[in-house]
Amino acid sequence: MNILFFGPNGSGKGTQGAIVKEKYNLPHIESGAIFRENISKGTELGAKAKEYIDRGDLVPDEITIPMILDRLKQDDCKKGWLLDGFPRNKNQAIKLDEALKAAGLDLNVVIEVILDKQIAKNRIMGRRLCVNDNNHPNNIFIDAIKPDGDKCRVCGGDLIERADDQDEAAIDKRHSIYYDTDTGTLASSYYFKGLAEKEGKVKYMTLDGAPSVQEVTAELMSKLQSL
Repeated sequence: MNILFFGPNGSGKGTQGAIVKEKYNLPHIESGAIFRENISKGTELGAKAKEYIDRGDLVPDEITIPMILDRLKQDDCKKGWLLDGFPRNKNQAIKLDEALKAAGLDLNVVIEVILDKQIAKNRIMGRRLCVNDNNHPNNIFIDAIKPDGDKCRVCGGDLIERADDQDEAAIDKRHSIYYDTDTGTLASSYYFKGLAEKEGKVKYMTLDGAPSVQEVTAELMSKLQSL
């Protein structure tokens, strides 16, 4: 099963992606990791990407997409893959679709996690890290994992904030790109939705990201198993 995953920062997309990866034994392909791997291995594409990254520029699609295709052709992807973090805009979606078809790689499922922008923002800014264990979930805006005052709900340890979680301007910038339905990430998601309606080969499913992790997972698994 070849899956493309969409969802705004704060939607729990990463958590659900990890669950799908584990359930179906799929490699989780993330664009940032592909850049790092190619750069560390000194590949030709990695060297070209590094030039842009070192200048603080975005890596062009002409470099990014071949990297992604190369990764999807590797042996561990033969039984399926989960692609996350790309495409980020409509133009990239079109180019990725064309490249996949040219390479004979089928896209089977597109998953979109739907969540209100303000709720997504609150979830990011509400995250608190336990000094004893970062895996202890604490969030001041989620009732199920709300901390005990200023202490960890799991162990009672002190809580701290991640600086990037409190960078409201950066969060707003990322969300403005994601929620843009004309040219942004949602526009790229909707491009594949249009393909699903037109061609019928790709299955497009939506998930309500507002409920608990367990409830979202239950909906996701139910929909995947019904395919």
